[in-house]
Order: sequence, then structure tokens, then C-alpha cells
Amino acid sequence: MFIKLSKEQQQTMIDEIQIFFSQERGEDLTEFAAERVLDFVKTSLAPHFYNAAISDAKIVLEQQFSSLEDELLTLERPIQR
Repeated sequence: MFIKLSKEQQQTMIDEIQIFFSQERGEDLTEFAAERVLDFVKTSLAPHFYNAAISDAKIVLEQQFSSLEDELLTLERPIQR
């Protein structure tokens, strides 16, 4: 999965990775190492989050469609025989 990030977004994420490793693990990551971590997240983990988001969006759309369908059915007029 290809994720296009602006240079500013990528640098912010790299900075956040470095801060995380420093605070949580007591490790000082170089910018290169943090970029490698970001690349790993983008290629290996991001697709899982993306697919989960798509699944969540599908559920919301199905609920909204069902509600819309119910509203449309209330507009039907009885047919006289």
C-alpha cells in the first residue's frame, strides 16, 4: 500500500517516533532509523488500519442506507383496489 505523505507530515512522524523511543524505551534513534520504523509501519501495519477503517465506513453506510430505505418506505401511498 502506497501512502503519500508531505515532507512536513513525514518529518513530524519521524520526530514522534524518535520521541516515543526515547521516552518509552530509553533509546535514541537516528533520523534514518526512525524513518525505517515509519516505512515499516506504512508498508506492514497501515493496510490493517486502512482495511479496518473501510469496514467501519461500510457499516456506517449500511446503517444510513437502511435508515434512508425505511424513510422512503413511509412515503409509499396505499393502492386502492
